Amino acid sequence: MSADQKPLLGIPTNVISGFLGVGKTSAILNLLSQKSSHERWAVLVNEFGEIGIDGSLLQNHQSTDSNIFIREVPGGCMCCTAGISMQLAIAQLLEKAKPDRLLIEPTGLGHPQEVLDILSASYYKEILSIQKTITLVDARKLKEKRFTENVIFTQQITVADIIIGNKIDLYEDSDRESLQNYIAQSGQSHTKIVFSQNGEIPLSILLGPTSYRTQNPNEFPVKNNQKAAISDEPIPEGGYVKAMNKAEGFMSVGWRFSPEKVFDHQKLFALLTGLIIDRMKAVFITDNGVFGYNLTFDGLTEIELDDCLESRIELISGSIDESFEKDLFNCLQ
Repeated sequence: MSADQKPLLGIPTNVISGFLGVGKTSAILNLLSQKSSHERWAVLVNEFGEIGIDGSLLQNHQSTDSNIFIREVPGGCMCCTAGISMQLAIAQLLEKAKPDRLLIEPTGLGHPQEVLDILSASYYKEILSIQKTITLVDARKLKEKRFTENVIFTQQITVADIIIGNKIDLYEDSDRESLQNYIAQSGQSHTKIVFSQNGEIPLSILLGPTSYRTQNPNEFPVKNNQKAAISDEPIPEGGYVKAMNKAEGFMSVGWRFSPEKVFDHQKLFALLTGLIIDRMKAVFITDNGVFGYNLTFDGLTEIELDDCLESRIELISGSIDESFEKDLFNCLQ
């Protein structure tokens, strides 16, 4: 049976959650690299910012495998405030991909329980088979109350079948034990803990049914707040688009630049290296090639990409210095 004729029944589906900068995208890229070449996988990526960066980074991986299908939903928690509803995004992705597996990455500031409630609704009973829910955690963050007292962080722990203690190579001796103790108190009794480095987790971790049970299996929330996504709007004659978002004590500021705008690679790298914020993701067309950037608590990483349609950058933090925009524009050639 061809993919076009394949019925949408019992598609294995995993939710992969985790707070900002914990390594969710790296984990998904690692899982995609392990899939069988004949299998078709779909990935639904949700971002807090309005601009949308992860899709561009994942698309670079997709270009080497025609059986990977990516759909991005920027603009906040996709089951709450996103302009494109989660239900519509899933429907369009499944129709296009006819996948053998669906991975869903909620934003680090999103509500995984509400995502799982939608996926567990009776509407999806025959279409999706909800399998292990994965949450990535950086155990070093357990020292900070802004994480442990954050409702979303707590929810990511309580819904997880498997906790991935990521970035273990950066832990102090006590961090592993701290995570184990925290999960024993805040996680489910059956929650399994696996430690990893750079999001390197085995494919087998996805297999098996989730233990999560929704309280409202017959409810299928319908959102009527659809609007044109800023990430998809045409860029005006000025050559760029700026967008902002704010929720859960964090704010995001993002920019999209037309492909004619080329950045000075040396100036850009110096600017991004000096950033002190919670999170930054970007793809840039520079005079030295196309590059992807990822800034977390642990520093800046830069990877060379094959191509991108346009330059994009998104900053997420409790507060963002307004002078950054001027410095960014000074990096243009």
